[in-house]
This record gives sequence, structure tokens and C-alpha cells, in this order.
Amino acid sequence: IMAGSGASGREKRATAARLKAALSGGGESGAAAELQALLERALAPAPGGGEAAAEALEWCRCLLSGGEPWEGFVQAVRAYDPATLCGLVWTANFVAYRCRTCGISPCMSLCAECFHQGEHAGHDYNMFRSQAGGACDCGDGNVMREAGFCKRHRMKSSSNVPCVPKDLLMMSELVLPQFIFSLIQYLREGYNEPALDLPSEKDLHRILQMLEPHVSFLEDLTKMGGAMRSVLTQVLTNQQFYKDLSSGVGENACAKKSHEKYLIALKGSGLAFPEDKLACGMQEQASGTSTLAIQGLCRKTSWGGKKSCVGKRKRVKLSSSTKDQSIMDVLKHKCFLEELLFWTIKYEFPQKMVTFLLNMLPDQDYKIAFTKTFVQHYAFIMKTLKKSHESDTMSNRIVHISVQLFSNEELARQVTEECQLLDIMVTVLLYMMESCLIKSELQDEENSLHVVVNCGEALLKNNTYWPLVSDFINILSHQSVAKKFLEDHSLLVTWMNFVSFFQGMNLNKRELNEHVEFESQTYYAAFAAELEACAQPMWGLLSHCKVRETQEYTRNVVRYCLEALQDWFDAINFVDEPAPNQVTFHLPLHRYYAMFLSKAVKCQELDLDSILPDQEMLMKLMIHPLQIQASLSEIHSNMWVRNGLQIKGQAMTYVQSHFCNSMIDPDIYLLQVCASRLDPDYFISSVFERFKVVDLLTMASQHQNTVLDSEHERSMLEGALTFLVILLSLRLHLGMTDDEILRAEMVAQLCMNDRTHNHIPENPNPKSGIVPGSLSFESMLSAVADFKAPVFEPGGSMQQGMYTPKADIWDKEFDPVMVILRTVYRRDVQSAMDRYTAFLKQSGTFPGNPWPPYKKRTPLHPSYKGLMKLLHCKTLHIVLFTLLYKILMDHQNLSEHVLCMVLYLIELGLEDSPEQESDEEDSVGEHERCHDSWFPGSNLVSNMRHFINYVRVRVPETAPEVKREPPASTSSDGVASSQNSGTAQVFSLVAERRKKFQEIINRNSSEASQVVRPKTSMKWSAPGATPQLTTAILEIKESILSLLIKLHHKLSGKQNSYYPPWFDDMEVLIQPEIPKYSHGDGMTAVERILLKAAVQSRLNKRIIEEICRKVTPPVPPKKISPAEKKTLDKEERRQKARERQQKLLAEFASKQKSFMETAMDVESPDADIAMEIATSEQHVSEAVYDCVICGQSGPSTEDRPTGLVVLLQASSVLGQCRNSTEPKKLPTSEEEQIYPSDTCAAVHDVRLTTLQRYFKDSSCLQAVSIGWEGGVYVQTCGHTLHIDCHKSYMESLRNDQVLQGFSVDKGEFTCPLCRQFANSVLPCYPGNNVERSLLQCHSNKSIQDLIKEVEELQEQLGTFPVSISSETNLSKEMESVMKDIKSTTQKKYTDYSKTPGSPDNDFLFMYSVARTNLELELVHREGNLCLGGASTAGKRSCLNQLFHVLAMHMRLYSIDSAYNPWRKLTQITMNSEELPEVPVLYRDVSSLLLIQILTMPQPLRKEHFTCIVKVLFTLLYTQALAAFSLKCSAEDRVAWKNSGALKKVGHVWSPDSIEYYLQQFCLPFLRITCLLQHHLFGGDLPSCQEDEEFTVLGNCLGLLPSSFQSPHQFTSASCLDWPVPAFNMISQWCLELASFADRHAEQVKVLLIQEPKWDLPCLLQLPENYNTIFQYYHRKTCTVCTKVPKDPAVCLVCGTFVCLKGLCCKQQSYCECVLHSQNCGAGTGIFLLINASVIIIIRGHRFCLWGSVYLDAHGEEDRDLRRGKPLYICKERYKVLEQQWVSHTFDHINKRWGPHYNGL
Repeated sequence: IMAGSGASGREKRATAARLKAALSGGGESGAAAELQALLERALAPAPGGGEAAAEALEWCRCLLSGGEPWEGFVQAVRAYDPATLCGLVWTANFVAYRCRTCGISPCMSLCAECFHQGEHAGHDYNMFRSQAGGACDCGDGNVMREAGFCKRHRMKSSSNVPCVPKDLLMMSELVLPQFIFSLIQYLREGYNEPALDLPSEKDLHRILQMLEPHVSFLEDLTKMGGAMRSVLTQVLTNQQFYKDLSSGVGENACAKKSHEKYLIALKGSGLAFPEDKLACGMQEQASGTSTLAIQGLCRKTSWGGKKSCVGKRKRVKLSSSTKDQSIMDVLKHKCFLEELLFWTIKYEFPQKMVTFLLNMLPDQDYKIAFTKTFVQHYAFIMKTLKKSHESDTMSNRIVHISVQLFSNEELARQVTEECQLLDIMVTVLLYMMESCLIKSELQDEENSLHVVVNCGEALLKNNTYWPLVSDFINILSHQSVAKKFLEDHSLLVTWMNFVSFFQGMNLNKRELNEHVEFESQTYYAAFAAELEACAQPMWGLLSHCKVRETQEYTRNVVRYCLEALQDWFDAINFVDEPAPNQVTFHLPLHRYYAMFLSKAVKCQELDLDSILPDQEMLMKLMIHPLQIQASLSEIHSNMWVRNGLQIKGQAMTYVQSHFCNSMIDPDIYLLQVCASRLDPDYFISSVFERFKVVDLLTMASQHQNTVLDSEHERSMLEGALTFLVILLSLRLHLGMTDDEILRAEMVAQLCMNDRTHNHIPENPNPKSGIVPGSLSFESMLSAVADFKAPVFEPGGSMQQGMYTPKADIWDKEFDPVMVILRTVYRRDVQSAMDRYTAFLKQSGTFPGNPWPPYKKRTPLHPSYKGLMKLLHCKTLHIVLFTLLYKILMDHQNLSEHVLCMVLYLIELGLEDSPEQESDEEDSVGEHERCHDSWFPGSNLVSNMRHFINYVRVRVPETAPEVKREPPASTSSDGVASSQNSGTAQVFSLVAERRKKFQEIINRNSSEASQVVRPKTSMKWSAPGATPQLTTAILEIKESILSLLIKLHHKLSGKQNSYYPPWFDDMEVLIQPEIPKYSHGDGMTAVERILLKAAVQSRLNKRIIEEICRKVTPPVPPKKISPAEKKTLDKEERRQKARERQQKLLAEFASKQKSFMETAMDVESPDADIAMEIATSEQHVSEAVYDCVICGQSGPSTEDRPTGLVVLLQASSVLGQCRNSTEPKKLPTSEEEQIYPSDTCAAVHDVRLTTLQRYFKDSSCLQAVSIGWEGGVYVQTCGHTLHIDCHKSYMESLRNDQVLQGFSVDKGEFTCPLCRQFANSVLPCYPGNNVERSLLQCHSNKSIQDLIKEVEELQEQLGTFPVSISSETNLSKEMESVMKDIKSTTQKKYTDYSKTPGSPDNDFLFMYSVARTNLELELVHREGNLCLGGASTAGKRSCLNQLFHVLAMHMRLYSIDSAYNPWRKLTQITMNSEELPEVPVLYRDVSSLLLIQILTMPQPLRKEHFTCIVKVLFTLLYTQALAAFSLKCSAEDRVAWKNSGALKKVGHVWSPDSIEYYLQQFCLPFLRITCLLQHHLFGGDLPSCQEDEEFTVLGNCLGLLPSSFQSPHQFTSASCLDWPVPAFNMISQWCLELASFADRHAEQVKVLLIQEPKWDLPCLLQLPENYNTIFQYYHRKTCTVCTKVPKDPAVCLVCGTFVCLKGLCCKQQSYCECVLHSQNCGAGTGIFLLINASVIIIIRGHRFCLWGSVYLDAHGEEDRDLRRGKPLYICKERYKVLEQQWVSHTFDHINKRWGPHYNGL
């Protein structure tokens, strides 16, 4: 019976079971046909989607399981899983691990489960957020070492897995082909070639949505384990299935149609069937055109129209072989897998499909088949990627797949051999870049044939090429693959072609007239492209050229590199001069060449000359890198400023740490190679010419520079000399070992600044295998640096753990040259010098301003010996001589830096003089040997002593030299010639040299017939523009040695300051390395040089002595024109002014600093001046205040009140106190949860609610304090100002629309003096100090009299409110500050009454503000008063002023005398009410105290204060006894009742323990009272031991007589002083309870027990290791929205889990964190961001990033967990955070606040 497709579930199962039985019986073929028909019907692509799809899947499940329940089937198949690989696939943003210790491939990754199951303790691992997705490699021995496998995948369990029974999977083998085919049909149906104008992304999306269940079903199948995977593999790769089902040959119309759609799709992709292809290709060749016409590529991209002419020559060359044609355009699908991948690509890699394809990888056969398929589709992937609108997402998905395939060396090798992987990759890359080429404008714009990539195109700007390049780099990391590449000549040629597209890209032309309109930011794309597409593959290849055997590879690369370079020079039409004013930083061909040369010499023992080209090529090679060096100097001299900031950006990127090894280092190395092989004079003169300072190098005091403005001359000259110093002293590629290089790099970085571990650069060569964490790195680091542990000043910034150079590094290894080479910013050089100076001062080596030290160089590799010829060539010596002379004569545009570099070069030359020249031949007499007009030879040592008498110079006619009379009559020329004195001029010489050189080249080169190339450099000097030059002859009579000695005099400012040291001690000449000379300033440098010169030659020694004997008067400058004099004076004056200014600034800074220190110190007891005046100067009648705005001082008066700068903030810190000492932990598992029931806030809340249930509302509100939550804390910086001054200050802030960190409209401002954050001003009550002293005197009135007085005072209050009737400025201000205080906290925290808005609320709120401030001060004192002294921040307490303000307002609410609690406390009264008042014993004594004091007329007298305290103490004591008796057991009570304290009965509570209990109960009240007394009446707090605190406070408050000693057993009882006989009083109080108990017996006891002792508030305790928090919270769902938050955060005060910025939990425009900060902390929230490990603070409407309390092993933060190193809690930091929370100082200490607009 054929079951219709609409069959019910039971029917389906029955049919399935029947079919399975029939088929496994093997009998009839009818069953097979029936199954076939059933499948065709069930799986036919239905247009409706949803319903039909569900139905089809239901059928599949039934059929696969053969009618059994599906779950059972799944279990059965799982049993046969040989799980040796994990293979878990994840998508972007998943958190995974990478362990470098266990990984073989750098891409290895593990899922969290496998990682934690494995043993990685002590390994170098990190956690990372996956960018593109990935898969777990656990169990894969190709990618990681077996030791790292987790427990599950360690057993090779495949051996003992039983064989799969045939019939279990039989149905799967029959059903799955149909199922997969139906999936493919859906994909074919759904795809329509997008029309050109609008992409049909919506349709694609719809189809994918519809197929979701199908793909999920497949994914479930893959998860059933190995057995099912192998069936799937079989289905996907079997070519027969594919042929039968999909070729569209059958009679099934539907299948036919779908096959047609498939062909259309292929065609639309620019692909064709191979058959069509061949025919078309044959005709093409017949007609003789290039095969290029076939490519869909040209037509499709923007090659039409005007661009088509670009680079014709190049492109034809590319497609000369037909091989790459087929790579690009032919696809033939032979199995399901291939077509499935085709559609996956077509649909731009839907995540689900990718995951399914990857989930299959653990199956080995599949892995190989899939890799081959992937490679086959590579070109197609590239095309799709280029067209894609979401190239980022797509890139990630591509890499997600390819990294799984290509990281495996075995697999990569196999595919390379069988599928031409390398050919495909290189060709695809080449084609990709071809689509965005433009004509290069370098050098010869009109005739250039060179094409470069256009960095502005999306392809480069968005890094679209990244996935393909990254695959290429990945496969080159495998040795076997890289070798194939290096052996294959045609591949190398193609690759060099590819690299040449980047040669000369992003050309900069210097703007000379106006500023460039649009600053393009494409330069970063260019640098990224060169680094990723050229340099990374280069480092990959180089890592395989480490040994002699690989010489051949290097020769290949070098050969094709040179060919490409030669092509490039021809293409840009390069002759011998670079075009002026243009520079490109991109010369990848030069850099390939350089790096392979370096490797050849260093590792492969190749002979350098055998791989170098001829001289002419070398000359060409050096031009462009040299041009870059000169341009760097120009950019830093601000000559390119019109090109905008981006050009500076390029100069900085070029030397920046990620790029320098692939950019500036190879360039410098290439220049060093050229310099070592070219004529030194030619090289040196080229350098000065490139740097445009040739004209400056003249002996004359004035000159004309035709190519450079004079303001740039100095820095360009400095640049040229610095470049020469770097060129001659850098040894990175010239013989340093890897360890030495690493050490030098580290030292340079550490000298600039202390670094965190993470910011110490790795080894510069990215592929050398030395990475941080590796052994050599760590041991090197500990050798050169000391670790400074992180430090914390409570008020200061958070330091991280830093490394700082050891002392002997500064002493011996600090190398300024390396620092200059490696600095991105010029200020870093300065920073290094400052640190060096500080070290010398500190160690006492040198007190002054030192010069950069000279560091001995490591020896040169023999191949590069020629480099030193530069130091021994006449041109350089002439330049050095000229510069020394000019400096001595004070010519303009020279600087100390120039002198420093000149001396450095001389010293380099001395250190490397060729060989000791014999002194004898030298004495033969100099006349004969002097052919050349300047110097006799080329050895620096002998040239140093050569005297030069006359020099002929060309000067402008206006120059002072011209006016001078010739020496004797007119015979000057005659004299000169007869003396044979060198009268030459440098630059004719340079020109001569260049001409000579040109001739040599032309003679040597094969093109001997060519004419000498014309000199082009003449075209600069525009005729007529310059004044006439005339020739003048200068008398010099100096040698380099004499100039040096005179310079020494000049530098020291004394005559004859130089005294040769060997006169005193001949030893000096024998061992010249004397530490005395190694650090110091210019004079030291000169002395060091002279000593070296003397050591090297006896003649020099003799000449130095002679010069010193002739007492040399300092050379008078040879006539300085008045104008020049003026400028020199000006300079000097400016310099002096500058120094003065520096000094003033420094003084000012130190003052400010010391002031800030006193102002910011959170806990310094020294009293602030303003406050001291108010307390101590009792002889003055009024307190005097200084206004910090207008600077006047005076008293605060009614009409011009002064006020304290205060910050009011709502605080819930007190509510977080708990009554257990066991700290709360942050929950890190489901079991641990936090219940807030034991916090102070919760307990008080319950109590108030209970009272309000049974008693009269108004009296309830007087029986408690609020302010546990949302109390207002008032703090001040102690500065005062007139209130009217403050108002105008606020106005000016409001008008000043600078972005401040605070909001002026909310009344926020910073204190004008100390810049502390504040938001209100608290008026100072006009105090009268004389009164104060009167108030202090003790009276002898009896307590009864005092009680009467107090009562009368309160009575009179009710009738006459004080001073409110007369509105004064003072009272207005008090009103307004009270408003501020109220509005500081939220409405709900001020509204506790049952009748909203009743005045009782205000009454309660006001005395609670006082209470909150006193309690908080106690908390700041660690909860007790044992320390004594002034108040915490004694200098900054404002309680006195606050009390006046509160008191004034309290008096408005007169207490009805009938309810006045004072009566109940002091008289026997009776009252009966319908709703009773709160019984006295239930009232909070501290609250009563504040009510009493605040309702008395101010100022209060001390005697009344004491009286009130005494009365309240009796109540407190009674409460203590009541609470105690509740705590006792029944027996205890009986015992006490019968025997009293005198007879000892065996009971738990001994008298001592009772006394202790009572004291502890009373202490909190005594502490509060003492503080209050201290603030109201002054006087210091006594300090004491903890055990005597009670007695001391009792004394202080006058409860105990001061003579009191404490032998007495019950000290606490001695304090009592009853106004009425105690028994009557207590009875009356107890009666109230009795009457209450009649009605509500169960509540009586609950309310009697008050919890007086609270532990100090603290934050939650955090676990030691951050991972504990991260693993629990980062996948946790939010309780509100039940989603996993994107940015989870957790509150550190109460442990609530919230969504940061989550729109899901937003309520009335408040996001969840802001909302929680209001509910939990009254506006202050402290949140730990789980995914970033940092803490943010929300304070009201602002927030700030506080930093992290978790640091790694090197004491470093890891914000955003970028590095993913294990993090550990830093207890000190957490303590600091808690301290700032409790002391409410977040606003003062953290500086970077911003508004959060409720969006957190």
C-alpha cells in the first residue's frame, strides 16, 4: 500500500519498518523502487516551504531509523563512534584557547572543554575571541603534540570500537543521496542571477531561511559520530550517485529544469563547461589574438573605456601561457560535494552550510576530498569575494574553512602535488590585483609603462585580499610546500610580477603652493598591503632558507628579483636622477632583494659578490631607498606640511615597530651593501646632494642655497649627518647574531620608556621563532631589565608592572643610534636622553647635560668591510673639516646636534682606521705627495693633522669675505700657488667626482658607444635669480686636530682648557678604554677623540702637544656683520629667556604638585587652615574665611555669607554593612547565590515597616533613622568662597562652552583653587568665638535644673522661629542648599511616610542626613574612635556648618509639646491614644539625640548637650538590659532574678560577659555622640586601646567623672544618672510594651532586639583567578531577558548580573546598568565587565573606566582580554577600589569622566 505523503506519524513508522525489513531481506527489487518513488514524492522541492519541509524531514527520520524511535537510533549510531578527534566547530566571537607549548601549527586552537580537560599548567597559552570562527584541533596529531590532548581524545579508541552492523546504516545509504540532491535542487531553484541594478539578497536570504531545517538535520547527522560521517562522505563523494540523480538526463521534468538552472548559474559566473571552452579557445588561437579575450574577468570589472590602454604590455605577458586560463575559468562538478560547495560559495558562505561542511572534517577521506574541491573552486571564491557586498563576513567564513585545511602540512603537500595548489593561489592573487591597477606616475609620468595597484580601491582599502593572502602565507609555512615554490622558476617569475604591482604604489608629490584640499587616508591600506601581501610571504620563504643546502633557492629568488627590478627601472624610464619632490615608501622588490642577500651571507655562507649586480645597477638600486631617507628628513623638517598630516603618518608608519623590520631595516641594509661596493666619494656626495645641503658646505659665512629654504637647512644637515651615522654604525644585518639583535632592540625600547611586558617588542624578524614567552626572550629580558612591581598610591594613578633598564645597561649598552632608528616620535629620543641624564646624575657619574654616549660597534662581517671606506674618503673629510670650521666660527644654521654627529663620525673613523700607518714614510716631506689640493691621502688618522692654509670659495658679492684686502699687495694668487697651499673648493670637487664616475661607468658598460649622459643636476639654479657669485680666498691655517682643540676651548669657555692627559700619566696611551671618558658632554667627546688620535699615531701626538704649547688665543670670528651680530644676540637672548621660563615653570609645577599632594591626600590628619581659624583663634571674636575667588578674607555675615565648597552625593554604602564578619563572595557557580536579607538596609527596612504597621505614623518617623540607602553624604575640600563670588563663577563656567567633564546646569563645578569636583556651597553660620569659650565652661547645676532649661528652650522654639521671619541672604542660601541636599537623592529615599508629602518626611530626612554623615565618618575611622585625633579628614569636615543648616530647618517643624519625647524621658506621664506612639524602648537613641540637639536654639551650650546625653544614656542602658534579657535562656533569667549578681550560680553569662555585652550595645551611640561633640564644640578626640574605648568615651562625654578608675565590675552602670528614680522610669517604659503585647504578642520581642553592631561595609570577595568568573558569567543568561548578553557585567556591591548597554533590558530609556546603579547604590554603581576584565564606575549621570583589578603574571592589565593571558586578582588594587567606594572619593581621584546618557 503506497503511503501518501500526508500520512500520520504512526503510518510513517510502519511503512519505514516494512521497507527496511524488505530491503534487508535482500529479496525483491520492488521495495527499492517503492522507496525511490516515496522519496521522490516526499522530497520533491515544494514551493510552500515550511509545512512540506517539516513533513519531508519527518519522513527522513523515520526511514533512516527504520521505524524505530529516533533517539534510540541516535544512541545506537553513537556507540560506534571512534572519537579520536574533537572537531567541534565554532563561529565568530566564540571563546577558545591556544597553547603555544603544545601547538605544531601556529593556528592550533582548542575549545574550552578540551583545554580544561588537558594538562596545560605552566604552558604558554592564551584565551582568545575567535574572529572568523574555527574548530577544535584536540586529537589531531598533525596540528598539535599529543601531550596536549584532553582526556577524552587521548585514548586511541578506534582499535576497540566494534564493527558497524550492516543493517543499522543501510537505510541511510539509500535515503541520504536523495536528501542531499533535494537540498541541491532547492539551491538551484532559489538562485537567480542578480540583475545588474539590484542585488537579490532578499531572495537568497529567503531560500536560506527555508533550508535552515534541512541543513540543521545534516548537522545533527554529523554529530552522531564517525559511523554516520563515513556514510555521508560516501554519499557526498560518490560520482555515480551524482551522475544518476543530477545530470538531468532522466525523464523527470523537474530534474531537467533544475539542471538547466544549474548551467545558467555556471555561465553567469563567468565559468563554462570544459567542452565549450576548448572549441572557443581553438578559434581564438587561430585568429592569433591572446587568450585574454575569453576571460569574463576583463569585461566584468571596470576595464572598459578609458582604462583599457593601461599597461597593455604587462597584461599580454601575463596570459601568454594557457595554463592559468583553465585555472581561472573551468569548473566541472563530478559529485554532490563539489556542487554543494559551488552553491555555498554562490550564496556567499551561509554560516550553517559552513558549519556543516566543517563538521565533517574529522572524517579523513572527506577531508582530502573536500580540500581538493576547495582548491578547485579557489578562483571562483575569489571572484565571488570581489563582488560581495559583505566582504568582511565572507572573508571570515572563507578563512574559517581554509585555516582548517591548510594548517595541516601533510594535506597541504598532497594538494600541492596533485592539484597545483601553488599555481592556483599565485594566479588567483595575480588576477585579483589586476582588477585595480593604475598607471604609475613615478619618475617619468608621460612615458611610464609601469602599473601599480590603486590603494583607494575597495579591494585594498577594505583588505578584501586578506583571506587569499593569509592562505598563501599559511601554506608557505610548511617546508615541503615552500621548497616546491622556491624551486619552480615560472612561479617565482609570476610572484615577482605580483610583487611589482606594489612597487612604487601610493606615490606622494610634495605640495609647494597651497595646502592639499583632500587628505587621503589610503596610505594605511598601502602599508598594510605591502606588509601582508609582500613582506609576510617573504618572511615565510626566508624561514626555510636557513642552511647551506638551500643556497640554490636564494640564487633563484635573487635572480628573478633583479630581473623584475631591471624591468621596473626600464618601465619607469629611470636614468640616474630621481624626479624631485616625490617619494614612495613602497619598494617591496628592493626589500625582497635585500632580505635574501642578508640571509645568504648570514646563514648560507654564499659569497656576496656572486649575487650582486654590476656597479651601474647598484647605483640605480641605491637611489630610491636613499630618496626615502632624505624625504623622512624633509618631512620632519616640515617641508611637506602642505601635504597634510597623512604624510607624517606615513613617515611614522614606515619606522613603527610592526613595519620597521620589513621596511626601513631592509632599506638601510641595501644602502649599506651599495655603499660597501660603490666609490665612497660618489656615495657621500650623493647623500649630501639628496639631502639638498651641498650649498651649505662652504667655508664662506654666507651662501646661496638654490634648492632649500634657509629655515630648513639646519634640520636637513642634521638629518644627513644622522643618516650617515646610522648607515655606518648599524649592524643589524651586518654580523650581529639573533641574540645580539634581540638584546639591542630590547635595550632601545626600554631606554625610551619603561615598558610593560606586552610592549617589549618581539624579535624584529617576525619569523625567527623568538617570541615573548620563549626561553631566550625571558632570559634576555631578565638580563637587561629589572621588574618594577605595580604600585598604588591611594590618590594616584594605577601603575602596571613595568620593566626598567638595569644600571649597567645605561652605563655600557645605551645606544642612541638604535634609539634614533627606532623612534616613531622625536620626543622619544628626548625621553631616552632625559632618562640617561637622570641616571648619570643619580649614579654621580656626570652632573651636567651629557651628550649621547659613543658605543663601540660589534665587528663587521667580512663581506661588508667595504662600508668602512666611507669613513676614509676625502669627500667626507672635507665635509667634516668644513663643518668644524663653521661651528668654530659661529656660522648660522649649525647646532650642537651637528657637532655631535660630526664628532661621532670622526670617532667611528678612528675606531676603524685601516691599519697603523708607518710614521717614517710620512716624514718624507709633504710637498711631493700632495697631489690633491685638500688632503694628501684618504686615511683619516693622517688627514687629521694635515694643515690647510688657504681656501678659494665662491661667495655672493655681498659677503663680508669679498671686502677684505688681499694679504700682501696683489700677490695672493702667486703666494698661494708658490706655497702649493690647497686652494680648492669642495663642490667643484663633487661635480668632478660625479663626472669621473659617469665616465667610468660608460666605459665599463657594454654600451660604450653611448654618449656620456648629460648632467641633469644643473637645472635647479634658475639664471638671474641669484646675486652674482665671486671668488674670494680665505686664509684658514688649521687642521682637524687644531680645530678640535680650539673647539674644546670654545665649549669650556676658558682659554687653553685642553691639557693632554698623557703628560700626567703615560698609561693612558696604552689602555685607552678609560671609563672616565665614556660619559660626558662635548668636551669629553673632544678629549676622547684627541686621545684616540694620539694613540693611533705618534705624529698626531706630537702635533697635539705642539698646538697646545702655542697658547692659542680663541679665534675671533672673521668679521661678523652687524646684522649677523644682531641675530646672534637675539638667539642668545631668546635662549636665556627660554631658560628663565623653564625655571619658572618648573618652580610653579613643583608648587602645584606639593599643593595637589596636600589637597588630594585622603587621610592626612593635618587640619586645614580655614577650619583651624574657625576653631583655634579664640581671642578673635569672629571666624575669618578666605574667599578663593576674590582672595579677600573676612567673617561670614548675614548679608554676605561665605560658604564651603562641598560635594553632595547620595550614598548607600552604609546599607551594605552586614552583621556577620564572614565576607560575601561573588557567586561563580549556580549553587552560590547572594541574598541581601542580612544587610543593614534590609534589616532597617523591615523594622520601619513593622513599626508603621502598629504605631502612629509621625512618631514612627521619629523613632528611626533613614539614610542607610540613599542617604546624602556631604564632603568638602575645605576651601571657602563668598556665595556671590560663586554665582558669578558659575555664570562664567556656563558661558565657557568647553567640553568639561561635568554639567554646569546641574550645579556642578570644580573648586577654583584645588580643582576638586563639587556641586554645592554650604553657607557658614556667622560664629562668635567668644561665645564658644563660654559654651565650653562646665556648670555645677543639678541635672534636674538642666532638664528644665532644655525643656524651656524647646518650648520657646515652638513660639519663635529664629531669623526665618527676616529673610536675609544667609537664610536664602540655607534654603537653597537644603533644596540641593534634598534633590541629591532620589524621591523614594525621602518618602517613608504613609501620607505622601507630610512634613514628617522632611523632619526624618533632615536629622538622618546628620546621622548618615556621622556614621560614615565612623566607617572611615575603621568603625571605632580608638585612633582619636582630629576627625578623619579633620581639615575637611563640614559637619559644623551642616548642623547649622539642618538645625535652622528643623526649627520650622515645632514638635507638639504633648508628643515631645523629652517629656517621656524625664517625667512620669500617662497617656492613652487610639493609635499609640512608638514605645520609648523601641526608639533609636541616636536618632533621639539628633532630634533633641537639632531642635534646640543654636548655638547650643555644652552643659545642655551633656544633659541630653545623660538622659538618653539611661534609655539606651535600659534597652541594652532588655535586649540582653531576651538573649538569655529561661534558666539564666531565673538565676539572675533570684540571686542577683552577688552569688555565683552556674550559668552561661558571667558578670564579665554581661558587662561586655552591655558595653558593646552602648558603644555605637557613644561613638556617634563623641563625634558630634567634637564637631560642635571642638576639642580633640582622645585616643585609646580598644578594650578601654568605653571608659575613655564615657569620660569625654562627661558621663563618667574624669577621676574614674575602673576597678568597678559594671563600668557601664556607673555612667547612669537618673532624672527620676530609675525604677519608676523603667516601669513606665515597660508599661508601654505591656499594653502593646496584649494586642500583638509575637512582635514585642522582635522589635526589642536592635542590632547595634554592624561590620564595616565591603565589596564582594573575588576569586583568585579571573577564569573562574569568566567561565561562569560569559555564557550566563540574563534573568530579565533570558538571553546571553553581548556585554555582560556584574555589580561588585551586590553581585547582580546585568546586561551592559543591552537594549533588551531597557526601562523608560534607562539601560540596565544605570538603573541598577540607582537602585543598588543610589546613583553609584561599580561593575565588572566580564568580557573586558575592567571595572566601570557609574556616578550619577557620568561614568568612568576605573581600570582592572586582575593583572597577569607580569603585573599588567589585559583590557578586553585581547591577549587572553591568565589573570590573577591584585588585592592591593581591589583594596584601593573599596577604599574609594567607602570614602566616596571616586569623583576626586578618577580624572576621565564622561556622560553616559543612560545608555550603559
